[in-house]
Amino acid sequence: MAARITLPPVAAATVVGAAAWAYQLQQPMTDTVMIALALAVPFYVFVWLSWLYPLYFSPLRHVPTVPGFPLWGQFFTIITEECGVPQRRWHKEHGSIIRYFFPFGSERLSIADDEALKQMTLKNPYNYPKPVRAKLWMVRILGEGVLLAEGWEHIRQRKALAAGFSTQAIRALMPIFWEKSMLMAQLWRDEMAAAKVTTKSFEVLDWLNRCTLDIIGKAGFGYEFNSLKDPEVPIRQAYRLVFDFGLMSRLLHGLQAFIPASKLIPAKMNRDMETARKIILSKANRIICEKLADAQNNVNKKDILALIARENKEVKAAGERGLSSTTMRDQIMTFLGAGHDTTATGVAWTIHLLSTHPEIQLRLRDEIREHIPFLFTGDHQDQVSSSLVDPQRLAAALDPDKLPYLDNVCRESLRYIPPIPMTVRQSIKDDVLGGYRVPGGTVIYVLANTINRLPAFWGDTADEFDPDRWDALPAGVVPNAFMTFLHGPRGCIGRKFAETEMKILLCCLLAVFEFARDYDTPDPEEWKMWRLVLRPKDGVTVRVRLAGR
Repeated sequence: MAARITLPPVAAATVVGAAAWAYQLQQPMTDTVMIALALAVPFYVFVWLSWLYPLYFSPLRHVPTVPGFPLWGQFFTIITEECGVPQRRWHKEHGSIIRYFFPFGSERLSIADDEALKQMTLKNPYNYPKPVRAKLWMVRILGEGVLLAEGWEHIRQRKALAAGFSTQAIRALMPIFWEKSMLMAQLWRDEMAAAKVTTKSFEVLDWLNRCTLDIIGKAGFGYEFNSLKDPEVPIRQAYRLVFDFGLMSRLLHGLQAFIPASKLIPAKMNRDMETARKIILSKANRIICEKLADAQNNVNKKDILALIARENKEVKAAGERGLSSTTMRDQIMTFLGAGHDTTATGVAWTIHLLSTHPEIQLRLRDEIREHIPFLFTGDHQDQVSSSLVDPQRLAAALDPDKLPYLDNVCRESLRYIPPIPMTVRQSIKDDVLGGYRVPGGTVIYVLANTINRLPAFWGDTADEFDPDRWDALPAGVVPNAFMTFLHGPRGCIGRKFAETEMKILLCCLLAVFEFARDYDTPDPEEWKMWRLVLRPKDGVTVRVRLAGR
């Protein structure tokens, strides 16, 4: 998590004044001044910042506060537990808006109040950008695309990208979703056949990452990564480096939230990040060069980047400012990173939950069989492949949105374990959230992994995986009770893309395979690590059996 130590105005003025006074003396400091400074600095850090100011002078002192001394605050609890779980406890004990501390009295707010969330996401969203330090390591991998852009730049980018993420555009891409999903299923069957078994353990998260990377490559950019058939392609290796969960890697990522210059330390994690960045940047540059060179001839292409390029060309022809090639390249970096790993993680968690709830898995498979019976025949892949020449007929025949229980299962999985567990914001100007005055510069967390499981919204069964809840939601469930995709102008632009992709992957896999918990591997829910996404430390391994065997 990103951390920022902000000096109170009076303290900041004192430090600046002291520095100016010392400079104006233009003479070596006397021993007395040195002693005074030696006493003043510890007093300022340990007494003023870490005790007096947060407890007795801060404008946020009236916000319900988690007990603990501000010098070290709740930092060690936060970094040693699953992202969002401590805040879940604190909100239950102290209310829907809480204050807690990072080291040296750095104040943090966690917001789980409906009206306050509306203020942040709908009424005044651009007053709450991501803190600069929270963006520092993400921008190396994701670029300055729509995910990290702020203010008017974000408005401009989102408007330019809208055509590529429309419902009509995504429906046209569904054949690609089916093609790659079925290829992955076929590769699993090939492995089973080669081993002469009908049941085999698969680490599904890595497979799903390769599949969704191939999907975003072809559907997003008209580009074949082919990582399903070749898991060692450089772009896939780059993302493996990014999501290393070794101890030293975790420590350095935490340090960079406080000391950005630590990214220059010649440690393996920093070298890996730089290697990954070069691979991803090189691939993004190659894709955008090919796409722009082909801009005159892409009239019939339906990938997202082609739609964006055509829209951008029309905007510029009308005399308006469009997206530069650099900005479009950064969108590719954003789509590559955020667009494949989040969906893969969400589907992996869903498969894990289905493996531990066989009655739900059976019911979901029966619904898929009822709506799409030909998926369960031996030659269904040939049928789908031959239908690729008619995307409209295929999309109509295989519309996963017509399966209500599938929709419930996906929403419940994304509620129960949100792939992106949190977002951090920092207010620009003073505002009022839930009746409390929040000064500019305040760091605020919106934790989906907290809000999605609060009994205040979801009732006494908030911690149960129950897809049926979506057919009879408790009275307290409001849109902001489900924060997996956020809401408003900063909500996920690719939500419909991800939901459709997730449903098609599940339809394809459940038509061919049955999933059971692999008890020879660690329970993935016991140690979830957060690095952009909430993923299990050792992946998601399940026992996969050919359906009906």
